[in-house]
Amino acid sequence: MNQNIQTVLKSIVSAFESGNVPEAVAVASFPIPDIPSAQWSFTNRTIQFLSGTADARGFNQWKAVNRHVKKGAKAIYIMVPCFKKQQDEGTEEEQQVLSFFKAMPVFRVEDTDGDPLDYQNIELPELPLIQRAYDWGIDVKAVPGNYRYYGYFSPARKEIALATPSEKTFFHELSHTADHIIKGDLKPGQDPFQEITAELSAQALSRIAGKSIEDTTGNSFRYISHYAKKVKMSPEKACLRVLSDCEKILNLILHGRADGLNETQKVA
Repeated sequence: MNQNIQTVLKSIVSAFESGNVPEAVAVASFPIPDIPSAQWSFTNRTIQFLSGTADARGFNQWKAVNRHVKKGAKAIYIMVPCFKKQQDEGTEEEQQVLSFFKAMPVFRVEDTDGDPLDYQNIELPELPLIQRAYDWGIDVKAVPGNYRYYGYFSPARKEIALATPSEKTFFHELSHTADHIIKGDLKPGQDPFQEITAELSAQALSRIAGKSIEDTTGNSFRYISHYAKKVKMSPEKACLRVLSDCEKILNLILHGRADGLNETQKVA
């Protein structure tokens, strides 16, 4: 088997083992519009995310937008189908038939220099409590927005990625981070109770520590209602169900401690 193809397949298997696939799937579902990888297969967009980028292109594609690949940059590989013409025995018409897949090298936007792109990474404001994330060894970075998701927390990559400067979005992902520290791990995917916990905690943090005067209560209620419906509960009952978890999260974020944590976990 081609070495590059082996590398692609091993990266996917490794992602399954690490539990990183659900978040990759979530991001790959909503690619940035108007860039080449938005037209890629779902699998290739997942590979792109697992490689630590939201935008990857071939050498000539970068050249076409006046950017060049940095010296020494390593390519990532996506799977490209190759077709051959074959005559249909019944109609004698030529058809395109899948023949094989080949690995094609592409390069991350982070590994290029040159003209700015049509989309721009947002500039993050001075976010309240961002130091807490740094204390936990979590990187906080801006990513290009794709109009469908606003941020994510990646335990495997130890990062909070934000596609909006909204304080509440940061608080939501910070709450996921605290929840992960407290429980040792989070359930993969968009678990309803985890989402309700993070959003309720984020709304509380917005009122306690936020600087923004924007009132996001209505948005939080709709968000919580959406996930409460999935578990067949009212928003109020769902919030009561996670209240104890929220209290631990808030204590850990605001005071650096939460009941049941040992000293190592408090600074993890």
